[in-house]
Amino acid sequence: MSFETIMFDISEGVATLTLNRPDRLNSFTVKMHGEVAEALDRTEKEGARALLLTGAGRGFCAGQDLSDRAVAPGESAVDLGDSVERFYNPLIRRLNTIAMPVICAVNGVAAGAGANIALACDIVLAARSAKFIQSFAAIGLIPDSGGTWVLPRLVGQARALGLAITGEPLSAERAEEWGLIWKCIDDEALAGEARALAVRLAAGPTQGLAATRTAIRGAWANTLDEELDNERDLMRRLGFSADYKEGVAAFMEKRKPKFTGA
Repeated sequence: MSFETIMFDISEGVATLTLNRPDRLNSFTVKMHGEVAEALDRTEKEGARALLLTGAGRGFCAGQDLSDRAVAPGESAVDLGDSVERFYNPLIRRLNTIAMPVICAVNGVAAGAGANIALACDIVLAARSAKFIQSFAAIGLIPDSGGTWVLPRLVGQARALGLAITGEPLSAERAEEWGLIWKCIDDEALAGEARALAVRLAAGPTQGLAATRTAIRGAWANTLDEELDNERDLMRRLGFSADYKEGVAAFMEKRKPKFTGA
């Protein structure tokens, strides 16, 4: 399938999904949502073991393309709850549950839903020139795409409220300092470092990596006792995996492991 609003390929075990509407800062349309969903289907069906999400041009994603809703100025004929339920919520749930590591390379501005789509990924690398903007307040809305859930968990309530209510841009360097993202990287090094990380993770013990992301994400909703039980069950399952056996054998034999994801 050829795409119009995204670029997509799978190589070295890595599915690379690039939002590709650079003239509109890669803002989402209904068509883009459909193509992203199709690409994620292919990611799982065609044997990828890591997903790399990024944007084309000078921005990562400016959120929703307001012109795609075809509403005249001053009118409010669109059910935004329906839009969120049909398009953004399924995307965030998919990024949270897909059974492989998800890396996001934020190559420029990430605003509105675009910022929160990035934050739904496991490891977020951002170019030094990138900015994260919770731009919803400027048009009378709230942070969607998981924004109200993830922001206070990553940076605390005070900073989450400040970002959401003022809409002030947050630099990539400050985002790293606050723990909002994993790493701030010089612009020219971003693509290469993100690709290298994705390739490394794709060659890793992907069952264990997927279980790790599931356990850490789910822990926010669990008591300590519940999480201890969850860790027991995951360790039991992973202990019977071929990757665990290979990892131990490689360690004992002082060689590089060859994981298969089994």
